[in-house]
Amino acid sequence: MPVFRFHARDAQGRPQTGSAQSANSATLIAELRGRGLLVFDVQQAQARTAPSARSWNPLAWLPPSSFDVETGLQQISSMLRSGLTLLAALKTAGEQSRRPRMAAVWRNVYERIEEGSSFSDALESHPQVFSSYIVQLVRVGEHSGALEKVLTRAAEHLERTRALRLTLINALIYPAIVVVMAVGVAAFMLLGVIPKIQKFLAGRGRGLPAITQMLLDVSNWLQAYGPYVAIGIVAASVALLLIYRWPPGRFVIDGLLLRVPIVGYVLRISGTAIFARGLATLLESGVTLLDGLRTIERLMVNRAMVARVNASRQAVLSGGTLADALAAGPEFQVMLARMVAVGETTGALDPVLNEVAQFHEHQLAATVRRLSVLVEPAIIVVVGGIVGFVYIAFFVAMFSLAGGVR
Repeated sequence: MPVFRFHARDAQGRPQTGSAQSANSATLIAELRGRGLLVFDVQQAQARTAPSARSWNPLAWLPPSSFDVETGLQQISSMLRSGLTLLAALKTAGEQSRRPRMAAVWRNVYERIEEGSSFSDALESHPQVFSSYIVQLVRVGEHSGALEKVLTRAAEHLERTRALRLTLINALIYPAIVVVMAVGVAAFMLLGVIPKIQKFLAGRGRGLPAITQMLLDVSNWLQAYGPYVAIGIVAASVALLLIYRWPPGRFVIDGLLLRVPIVGYVLRISGTAIFARGLATLLESGVTLLDGLRTIERLMVNRAMVARVNASRQAVLSGGTLADALAAGPEFQVMLARMVAVGETTGALDPVLNEVAQFHEHQLAATVRRLSVLVEPAIIVVVGGIVGFVYIAFFVAMFSLAGGVR
């Protein structure tokens, strides 16, 4: 029988290497997993892996996206379930990556594991690509022996996050295009066409109609004070950005955003869904509640929510309940604290959190749809009124120019 060399780790994370005879690599992998080992690589003796060729493709400048990470995790999970080793799965994921820089990341992870690093530590060396949430899930999967399951959960988390982001972007694209086009048309009429008509009528000793004169006064004001207004807007934007980058300032701004009537409602629903889904996934994967809350802190974007999660973790550490700590502030929806209280009482916190996440994800999608239905007509009416006023003023001026209006 052929001799195979293997590289694995035990439940304590200690590396295990050696060689063994087996009918084939799949049989040896099954034997090693039966001993409770996490198998990284199995190769026939004297078999060498050819080095990867460097790519000079211009696409190599594009950074890895969330979709690239999601696809890679799904592929690796599927290959692990099919019996492949982790290193073989990483190599295949790198070869099938659509972007060379993502392929380079998978090759680097492959090389680090060959040098003796764990899978989670190799992923942690790329913080711009793999979030702490994914790293924590992988670390739990390594110790529990259910790596393929946690990789699937990590990919599902990325897919839900990407779908939510696309929903929000799609809801804002059409109104943004309408506003930009309307502003462009109005600016062209105000700054380019109507002033020329005014000069022509003034040369004939005739004035503009009242509605056109009113529009022209706005145009003159914009030409006189527009640069100062633009400078003021830019200065205010830069100041707001600097304040937002200052941690205390960002905490205050994020807290104020949660209190804005419509924006705050959407942010609270989104934050509640992210908290519930993320913590449920971590608990299902075997992460302790305290470690899960610490990971969720890095997952949240709103600083006020981060502070509430941190306070909740400290309360649990001091012997309090998670439900009381979450209910102490307005950062999350009320349903979250009440359902968590039920989960803590029954001892089934992770399924309760999954139900909370599913409910708020549906609520968020429905809210975004309702807002898009209401916002689009409102923007069209307002912008259409502005453009219509400009056109009416323009055509009245044209009729005056032709002698139709005295």
